[in-house]
Amino acid sequence: MTEHLLDVNNLVTSFRTADGNLTAVRGVSFSVEQGETLCIVGESGCGKSITSLSVMQLLPKNGQIDNGSIQFDGKELTGLSQDEMRQIRGNDISMIFQEPMTALNPVFTVGFQIREPLKIHLGLSKKEATQKGIELLKQVGIPSPEKRMNQFPHELSGGMRQRVMIAIALACNPKLLIADEPTTALDVTIQSQILDLIDDLKEELNMGVVMITHDMGVVAEVADRVMVMYAGEKIEEGDVETIFNHPKHPYTKGLLKSVPNVDDADHNLEPIAGSLPSLKEEIVGCRFFDRCEFATEKCRSQSPPSFAVSEGHSVRCWLQEGSHDERTANYS
Repeated sequence: MTEHLLDVNNLVTSFRTADGNLTAVRGVSFSVEQGETLCIVGESGCGKSITSLSVMQLLPKNGQIDNGSIQFDGKELTGLSQDEMRQIRGNDISMIFQEPMTALNPVFTVGFQIREPLKIHLGLSKKEATQKGIELLKQVGIPSPEKRMNQFPHELSGGMRQRVMIAIALACNPKLLIADEPTTALDVTIQSQILDLIDDLKEELNMGVVMITHDMGVVAEVADRVMVMYAGEKIEEGDVETIFNHPKHPYTKGLLKSVPNVDDADHNLEPIAGSLPSLKEEIVGCRFFDRCEFATEKCRSQSPPSFAVSEGHSVRCWLQEGSHDERTANYS
C-alpha cells in the first residue's frame, strides 16, 4: 500500500474558554498525495483554518488536539516538541497565510525574511541566502528582485506581498504546501496569477498542496480532490469533477448554487438560508439540520455516518441511506 504524504485521521481540536472546552474540528480525516491539490472548502467558521493550524501545530495557546493522528511522510506529528516541529515547519511543510501584511514582519526587509529559513534549515551563509532569495523572487515573478530584497512589506502591493509569502514558503523546497485563502483581498487578475503560480510550482516541485478556500471558483480552477467542511465536520469528499457534477450533500449543492455563472445570463444566485451553528450549541443529530429543506426527525436526533457513494466519493448525510429511500429519489 502506498504511503500518503499527509494522513490525518479522526482529528479533534478544541479551545479552552470561560464557557468550557469548545470543539472546533470534529473527527476529520483526509489524506494528500505527492503532486496533488486537495481543496478544503466551506463557509468562514467551519473549521478549515483550524484544521490546517492543527497540522502545522500552530494553534493558539488555548487550542489543543484532543484526539486523532497526523502523519506526515510516515512520521507522527502529534506529540512532537516545538523544537522538533520547527525543523519540519518551513522546511518540509510550508504555509501561506491569508493576509500577507500581517504574516510578514513590517520591521524587517523582504530580504531578511527570505534569508532566515534558508540560513536556519539549509545552513546557507548570508551571501548564499541573499543570492538564493533573489532567485526565489524571480521564480515567483517579482520584477527587479535585487531591489525588492531591500524593501519593506509596506512598500509592496498586495499581490507582490503574496508572491513574497510564496517565495518564503518555497525557500526550502517543501514536500507539502498549505495555502490558507491565498487570494483573499486581491483583485481578480492578481488572484488568477497567484493560483496559476502555485499550480505551476506544484508541478515543478511535485509538492502536495492543501488549498483552503470558501470560493468554489478557486476550487474548480486548482483542485484534484475536494473536501467540504461544515461546522467542524467533513461532510463530503470526492474528486473535483464528481463534486461539481454529482454533489450529494445539500450543503455542497448550496455552495455550488451560490457561485456566479457569467456564461449563463439566466443564472440566479441562491444563498444558503440561515447560519452556522455556534460552537456552544449541543447538537446530537446532523449539524446542517436547521438549514436543510430535506431534514427529517432522524436528522435532528441522529448524527449521520459517512456513506460511500462511489470509489473516492463519500458523504455524511441520511439522504444517502438506501437506494430506495423516497427522499433520495426526489432529491436526485
